[in-house]
Amino acid sequence: MKLWHCKDARSFRVLWALEELGLPYELKLLPFPPRWLKPEYLELNPLGTIPFFTDGDVRMTESAAICQYLADKAGRLRIAPDDPRYGDYLNFLHQSDATLTFPQTLVFRYLHLENPENRNPKVAEDYRRWFLARTIWAERALADGREWLCGDFTVADIAVAYALLFANTLGHLGEVGPHLLSFWERCQARDGFQRAKAAQRA
Repeated sequence: MKLWHCKDARSFRVLWALEELGLPYELKLLPFPPRWLKPEYLELNPLGTIPFFTDGDVRMTESAAICQYLADKAGRLRIAPDDPRYGDYLNFLHQSDATLTFPQTLVFRYLHLENPENRNPKVAEDYRRWFLARTIWAERALADGREWLCGDFTVADIAVAYALLFANTLGHLGEVGPHLLSFWERCQARDGFQRAKAAQRA
């Protein structure tokens, strides 16, 4: 398995999952954004996005889908289809990117990535508030005292937790609910998280 990754980008979900599952992989570190700073990367991934993941002939670009692929392949860190929690598991896994990370990318774009003349603090603020409003689903799920979103630790926790890492990068982590903040502390304490952080520094 090979993972093309930028420090603390959405590919961190995949890196963390690989470390939690103990799967062997090769890490290809790139500067961000690679489509501008490493244009030859477009020959591998014409989207120019991160992550890019290969496993033999398999080619994947979606971070939550890669996490699901890895968990299914390893048979761990997942909820089985015959488990009553399966729907919650899939919902959190895919909500992580479609609902949580999506507005954050617009905050990032309009505060940091665009040239100064094209930055738009009003758009960034609107999408910051959008992100914070969308965290309510996970916040309420954790309000009953459970440690992880589906009871057991799964790749859905990894996928949702990445949105909190991104929130910290963008400076609005402190605005999410108290249950999510406690959840984020537990995530950071995991050995797999620490190994993933070390791997991207190497």
